Amino acid sequence: MERLTDVFIHINSFLWGPVMLIFLLGTGVWLTLQLRFIQVRYLGEGFKQTFAPLFKKEKQEGIHSFKALATSISAQVGTGNLAGVATAIAAGGPGAIFWMWISSFFGMATIFAEAVLAQLYKVKKGDQVHGGPAYYIRDGLGSRWLAGFFAVAIIIALGFVGNMVQSNAITTAMNEATGTTSPFVNLIIGVVIAVLIGLILFGGINRISSFAGNVVPVMALLYIIGSLVILIQYWDHVLPTIALIVESAISPEAAGGGVLGATIKEAIRYGLARGLFSNEAGMGSTPHAHAVANVKKPSQQGLVAMVGVFIDTAIICTMTAMVILVTDAHHSGLASSAITQEGFARGLGEFGVPFIAVCLLFFAFTTILGWAYFGEVNVKFLFGEKRVPVYRAVVLVCIVLGALVQVDFVWEMADTFNALMVLPNLIAVLALTKLIKKTWKEDKTIG
Repeated sequence: MERLTDVFIHINSFLWGPVMLIFLLGTGVWLTLQLRFIQVRYLGEGFKQTFAPLFKKEKQEGIHSFKALATSISAQVGTGNLAGVATAIAAGGPGAIFWMWISSFFGMATIFAEAVLAQLYKVKKGDQVHGGPAYYIRDGLGSRWLAGFFAVAIIIALGFVGNMVQSNAITTAMNEATGTTSPFVNLIIGVVIAVLIGLILFGGINRISSFAGNVVPVMALLYIIGSLVILIQYWDHVLPTIALIVESAISPEAAGGGVLGATIKEAIRYGLARGLFSNEAGMGSTPHAHAVANVKKPSQQGLVAMVGVFIDTAIICTMTAMVILVTDAHHSGLASSAITQEGFARGLGEFGVPFIAVCLLFFAFTTILGWAYFGEVNVKFLFGEKRVPVYRAVVLVCIVLGALVQVDFVWEMADTFNALMVLPNLIAVLALTKLIKKTWKEDKTIG
């Protein structure tokens, strides 16, 4: 198994190397220029389109923009917001956060394009609405084999092995909070997670979106409040920390920020990588959620999708980074999510560890739900409705297995298939840029 893991590590070092990062970021830069900095000029309109349906008295048919966004954010906001940010700082220094902000800025243009295409090429069958990269690759790009390739990749990457990793993250968090590492207890945790996911997943997109619409705001608000409590305690460190982030991103002398061996090159590499992986812009996952929104014009959901990237990176990832840096947790000698846990432990005392355990529970649980649904859409695309129950059963088995096994191998395998998702998705987005621009121009009468 170790040899096979090493094989995937070598594959990922190539797939997720400079070429992929340039491809992802370059697509965002290209779309930003083509759409004339839409993320600057129309982000406010995106917030309006997101939250306006919540204040309408009349009942709206189908799934409105906010619930679709909540389903999207349920997948975007996950353990990567805690572990990914910490890893970026540990490997690239405080300056990595600046480049994470850069990735989210250009990522907003990419995710706008993905959501517009998802709306344009969604398919309605009775009361059900389906859409996503497989559909706009097949019907927009005209490539059935590339669409099928994407569908297989996302089913494996998110539906199966990705959800094993998320289940393992929940189990680990519960073990650390309770001090229990019994395999039997882990089995019980895995079964409970699988049962709860099954109850929601078998209810279809309406139940998933309703759950996400209720849980995601509470989840995000809980984490933000906990972070703000710490930042208020360390208020005199906040401005110097922001200055350190910016200075470390552009100054060779300050790049390390006290982190041994960190350079500007590493700050850029890890900041861009973790930012792009966290907000999922360009990866082809969130368009599945945005496709089901009942909107009058495709660009409406595109603007809403930009809000998701803003919440994920500009708010939640930034909160994580600030807590780590103001508490000096990145000098603790720990790694990954343990750095974040140390920051909250320093800021909240004994309450810090269980607080992060609860946040990880919510983050990972909602990510499982979102990823399971995204995979399901692609099962329907490939095989139709008949295979969906089989797929759901396999997902639940993977959740239980994820609670029991070491997931280094499956995580590396998931990374490989994530890369195989990105390539066909971005090819389609770039090839259909003219259509995206045309749609945006026609939809600008949004009010």
